[in-house]
Amino acid sequence: MATGQKQDYYELLGVAKGASEEELKKAYRKKAVQFHPDKNPGNKEAEEMFKKVSEAYEVVKDPEKRAAYDRYGHAAFQQGGGGPRGGGAGGGGFHDPFDVFREVFGQRGGGGGGGGIFEEFFGGGGGNGEGGAGRGSDLRYDLEISLEEAARGVEKEISFRKLGECRHCSGSGAEPGSKKSTCPTCRGAGQVTTSRGFFHVRQVCPTCHGSGSRFEKVCAKCSGEGRMQETAKINIKIPAGVDTGSKLRSTGNGEAGVMGGSAGDLYIVIHVKEHEVFERQGDDLFTEIPIKFTLATIGGTIHVPTMEGKATLKIPAGTQSGTTFRLKGRGMAQLRGGAHGDQLIRVHVEVPTSLNSDQKKKLEDFAQACGDADEPVSKSFFEKAKKFF
Repeated sequence: MATGQKQDYYELLGVAKGASEEELKKAYRKKAVQFHPDKNPGNKEAEEMFKKVSEAYEVVKDPEKRAAYDRYGHAAFQQGGGGPRGGGAGGGGFHDPFDVFREVFGQRGGGGGGGGIFEEFFGGGGGNGEGGAGRGSDLRYDLEISLEEAARGVEKEISFRKLGECRHCSGSGAEPGSKKSTCPTCRGAGQVTTSRGFFHVRQVCPTCHGSGSRFEKVCAKCSGEGRMQETAKINIKIPAGVDTGSKLRSTGNGEAGVMGGSAGDLYIVIHVKEHEVFERQGDDLFTEIPIKFTLATIGGTIHVPTMEGKATLKIPAGTQSGTTFRLKGRGMAQLRGGAHGDQLIRVHVEVPTSLNSDQKKKLEDFAQACGDADEPVSKSFFEKAKKFF
């Protein structure tokens, strides 16, 4: 591109010439955020690019201007140029690039709090569409419960400190009976304008917080904020099946908003304590039970613990140590769906560590009868390992 020649508008936005209206808007949003002066303080090149992409979008978003540009190029908007509008795009030249930005990102005109994506990206003032009232912060509460409570569900009362609505002024921030007057700083606009080079940036008024007015007397209790520290108590229903890390949301139980703004939410984060008998594995419960070697040899039944009480488990004759049994549906409730996991029981065969002489003699006779004295190692293992002997 020759020196001094203006860059193609479509090229600046990174779109094809036949791009749709939505594609143009999406491309501009991306470029505007990338080069916005608030994102690039002191960067003159980024500032110039922000100006260029805003100018490009202002032209191509308008069907009439876009048609002229597609036909005549930049000449369509030059004084005395060859295009049909010698007086500029649509007559009157280009607007402040910030006006284009505010139009796309949801902050138009000069009244009230802007809200929208403008504040989301660049931290603008906090109007929230409530005339100066600011939404309260969300809060987090960490709650520890037992595995049994997680399995069955439980209701808990929790107590915590937070900024609640001032009862003296009902959250308005004004002394009861106080008269309202126009804010002297912004003169009722709710915003003030500051200059940043050739940009004019509107921000929420620091005096009235975007309401455009102020009270004659602020609340003596909360100093005009509309909220005060308090201890809150609420009941929380915890559904069956929650696990460590599960989050419950209690709408409106966060901090009160500023000057009567909406309250934030309370998020309860669940922590399930470790259990001395059961180990949780997703929706299944796992436990290990030691059994006597005589039971493992001849078989029988045992009682095992479950979340619903005891259950009977059949141990077949010849059960080996480490064998795992499954009790269907005896695990944890699934948080969504209402079904239950299973309970897995692994048995370990206990070997007696001390025998009296009579017990020892009987076991020796048993070993002789089984041939264990001559073949103390399993025959199957010996066949695999005999090359080492």
